[in-house]
Amino acid sequence: MKSIIEKHVLKNAADFNGKANPNAVLGRILSEHPELRKDVPKLMKQIQETIKSVEKLSADEQKKKLAKEAPELLNEKKEVKKTLEMPNIQGNIVLRFAPSPSGPLHIGHAYVLSLNAALAKKYDGKLLLRIEDTNPENIYDKAYEMIPNDAQWLTKGAVSDVIIQSDRLGHYYDTAEKLIAVDKAYICTCNPDKFKRLLTKGKACPCRILDKKAQHERYDKMFGEFKPGEAVMRLKTDLADKNPAMRDFALMRINDTPHPRQKKKQRVWPLMNLAVTVDDHLLNVTHTVRGKDHIDNDKRQKKIADALGWEMPTALYVGKINFTDIRLKTSQTKKEILAGKYTGWDDIRLPFLLALKRRGYQPDAFSKYAVEVGLTENDKKVTKQEFFKNINHLNKEVLDPQSNRYFFIADPVKIKVTGAPQREVSLHLHPDFHARGERKFKVHEDFIIARKDFDALEPKKVHRLMDCLNFVVDKKRFLFTSLDYEKFKNAENRGAIIHWLPTTEKLVDVSVLMEDGSTVKGKAEHHIEQLPEGAVVQFERFGFCRLDKKSKNKYEFWFAHR
Repeated sequence: MKSIIEKHVLKNAADFNGKANPNAVLGRILSEHPELRKDVPKLMKQIQETIKSVEKLSADEQKKKLAKEAPELLNEKKEVKKTLEMPNIQGNIVLRFAPSPSGPLHIGHAYVLSLNAALAKKYDGKLLLRIEDTNPENIYDKAYEMIPNDAQWLTKGAVSDVIIQSDRLGHYYDTAEKLIAVDKAYICTCNPDKFKRLLTKGKACPCRILDKKAQHERYDKMFGEFKPGEAVMRLKTDLADKNPAMRDFALMRINDTPHPRQKKKQRVWPLMNLAVTVDDHLLNVTHTVRGKDHIDNDKRQKKIADALGWEMPTALYVGKINFTDIRLKTSQTKKEILAGKYTGWDDIRLPFLLALKRRGYQPDAFSKYAVEVGLTENDKKVTKQEFFKNINHLNKEVLDPQSNRYFFIADPVKIKVTGAPQREVSLHLHPDFHARGERKFKVHEDFIIARKDFDALEPKKVHRLMDCLNFVVDKKRFLFTSLDYEKFKNAENRGAIIHWLPTTEKLVDVSVLMEDGSTVKGKAEHHIEQLPEGAVVQFERFGFCRLDKKSKNKYEFWFAHR
């Protein structure tokens, strides 16, 4: 405890010219060690004593000591809060979020989608969800329903329209013909290796110089005569472009793979850059916010737009959040679901929005996270622990005021507090919102407490059943001493504060599915019987949990976080 306090005092003093703020230190310690909230006065006293000692050192001495005891804090950079500002705001803005339907949305999608939704809200704009499904080989058909549901939940209904690219093939075909008509595109039948060699040398392939009539004929053959790989449509660009990737890149290809939505009706598919350019133009997209790995794609899309005389949306880029120890690949997860490793996309162990929603995470937590990270092109390496520490903190800010409190006793053990008076105990549903009502318990001598609390009870010390009574342990006996909290607080031999339930009242069987897939079983107060499925509560000293399923005298919760 002493070392924890000292390192945070040193850090705070080093940041503020040698003077530490006790409240700031307290907040930092409690955010890392919430279990210490049970005795804030004692903790604050130790912090103030440590500050007096630390402030006797010079600023240099403070930094040297911090470097020795907690070098990770010395090098910790202060986060600068980002503001959401967009350039070129003229009239109503239109943004789009465009995932591929390879599976439902996960935490990697949440940042960019939440950022788009926050910008649309700030500028009173429109947010489109565009499902980019022009690659028939990488589609999970259930994603057509899952993605819009995920997006509407995460953005709290901010998505204005859902557009599916495979339903818009006519627009891409019309644009392809226009490009041929203005001599900006051609159909290439060259061997890919031969074409690449010519491209590297900045030379045109023989197909490029054919007249428009021949190009139209070849284009028609893509729909029937040519086989996959025998012909692609290419944009005519500058063959001397310094970036070879910008030279005569492909726009359309042939793919006979049956499409989950279109079946075998079509075999000519636009590649991503053509489809995106057409849709952004026809859907009046004004701004795009996406990963900076799309910078080259934006350059290609501008070349397509320039060839057609179209204006491009204002492009904004964000850095990538690299999750170092969280796997987000939908293809692998899909295989593991089919193999029975996971129960589905909403398995509590998975980082998909379906699972997080089922646990009790709230859309506002992801929105706050996106706004805090902001419109920055800086890449970010994040561990699972770091990410969920941030999200849990933000989610707690949302849940804490709205979640009523209840007692849940995991792995309960019976105790008898000899001499305890028979009475009624009233506890508020929420400590800060008394108008919500109370939970009332008739108590006497018989209680249950959690086994971990039972095993930690120290003899001869004064312990307290939370908001109920004080007792001491004497040779395996539990002896009532007082109802007065102040007597417990001021006791020299003070022990622990423990949550409890009376065995004299009806208790409810509860199981809590934890984030690692394990289950904790125990008893809860009967007041939870009034909860609807989907309700999120705070089990005292346990954490936030969402009621997933209830039946007669049996309630199944999912654990969110502490």
